[in-house]
Amino acid sequence: MWKEDVESFLFSDSVSSGLIGRTMMEPKLYRPPPEVRGMTSLDKDAFTQTIRVPALQVPTGVLNKVMKSLKKSTIQRPGVHRVVQDKEESSGFRLVLLDPHRVSSASSFSEAEAEALRSFDVSEELQQYELKLTYDNLKTEEVLEAVLPQGQDVTSAFSRVGHIAHMNLRDHQLPYKNLIGQVIMDKNPGVTCVVNKTNVIDSTYRNFKMEVLAGEENMVAKVKENGVTYEFDFSHVYWNPRLSTEHHRMVQLVKRGDTVFDVFAGVGPFAIPAARLGAKVLANDLNPESYRWLQHNCKLNKVESKVQTFNLDGRDFIRGPVKQELPALLKGESAVHVVMNLPALALEFLDAFQGLLQLEPPCELSLPTVHCYGFSKHDNPEADVVERASRSLGFPLENKCSVHFVRNVAPNKDMMCVRFTVPKEVLFCSSEAKTEPSEEPAPKRPKCEDAPNLT
Repeated sequence: MWKEDVESFLFSDSVSSGLIGRTMMEPKLYRPPPEVRGMTSLDKDAFTQTIRVPALQVPTGVLNKVMKSLKKSTIQRPGVHRVVQDKEESSGFRLVLLDPHRVSSASSFSEAEAEALRSFDVSEELQQYELKLTYDNLKTEEVLEAVLPQGQDVTSAFSRVGHIAHMNLRDHQLPYKNLIGQVIMDKNPGVTCVVNKTNVIDSTYRNFKMEVLAGEENMVAKVKENGVTYEFDFSHVYWNPRLSTEHHRMVQLVKRGDTVFDVFAGVGPFAIPAARLGAKVLANDLNPESYRWLQHNCKLNKVESKVQTFNLDGRDFIRGPVKQELPALLKGESAVHVVMNLPALALEFLDAFQGLLQLEPPCELSLPTVHCYGFSKHDNPEADVVERASRSLGFPLENKCSVHFVRNVAPNKDMMCVRFTVPKEVLFCSSEAKTEPSEEPAPKRPKCEDAPNLT
């Protein structure tokens, strides 16, 4: 009986309204009409389609209990009601729409579900209900998969920056860029602007050119990360929501009373949380826009009295404010952290520490800890960043540092963080005498013990 019903249903062109005869479900129910393939300007009406889904007839008196028992089997579609009016019966019944991918016959119910239906005196006999699906009921992936040419990658991934959705479209997706942008905006509440990156990140100011695919052209975003609020012009500064975990990890290493030098501070994702924890912070960024929003965010989070801001090149910051503050800090007991988050270039800036201080080092030192970020495409990224850091610093760091894997940025490209204590031999040596990493550490200075290495 079921086989004949299925065959007559699958090959029948006649569709009546509302409740129809009992049968099993046709496959691929959620495929939009084929004529939308290749669409470049979004026509929402073209996605409208009538499909058939399984349904159970349930007395209204036990409806809530049945819904709770069948919560894993009911239909889950954006904007689709799971309970509808039973058009052919009295008002004492409702139809509960089921997920056709999970339920195709009475035997599809789990033992617990079947037992619940029997206890509520609900028949397991399935009925079919005609359901009108529109563009609003389709998921992002379903729309884009229907529109883009078959066999090509479909992207619905984006980074959320406040009200902005930031995408990195591939070349084959560019003819559909405006449609993709509109779909992303439609399907993600709160997104009112969709942008596409049009070039690589500028390592100088850490920003990139972008074009608006859909929505308003307001680039001033407001985001909240780890309890801290930031505002900035996303088109002129660098912000990556995927670094939230790393920002938190790094800041948790800072204690009240510590000093933090943030060499490439951006809009403040390290500097401001550190200041909120009670650290003294000196934050710098070369990008004038980042510097401006850094100051704005310090005021926004009421830490402007705890953060000194600078608009300098990274080396100038190290050889200026850092150099001026270090002598007094080295004599203290609190920790000193130097954060260098410019992964494309930061390792090259480590040479700025060579001979930074010319005074004879005291015996007791609170040497600064450097947290330097870098990208690596090497098969052994940990060894690669250590070797590059050693070369720039002019001192071998192997077995004298720790390396933390931050994230995979792209295929065969990792972001790493090298953490080490600046050696006295580097900090107090002559910059002319230390240009290449030596095979062995420099000789110990008399009457002073080596500072403990960070491992």
